Amino acid sequence: MKLNTDRIDAAVLALLHLGLHDRTRAWKSFDWDSMARLHEKGYIADPVGKAKSVMFTEEGLRESKRLLEELFGEPNK
Repeated sequence: MKLNTDRIDAAVLALLHLGLHDRTRAWKSFDWDSMARLHEKGYIADPVGKAKSVMFTEEGLRESKRLLEELFGEPNK
C-alpha cells in the first residue's frame, strides 16, 4: 500500500504537541523519516542528536496545535 506521507507528517506533528514541555520542546519518539520530513518543512529543529526531545520552530508550534485540534479535538456542543 502506498502511504500519504503528508498526512502521516500532519498526524505526527499534531501528536508531538501532546508531548510539549518547556514551552517549545517535545519528546521525539516517532518515526525518523517523518521527523526528518518535519525538519525539512521547517516545523522542528534537526532531530538528529543525543537529546530525547526536539524543539519546535514558531511555525511548527502553531501548526502542531492547530492540527491537534483539527484532527483529534471534540466538536463544541
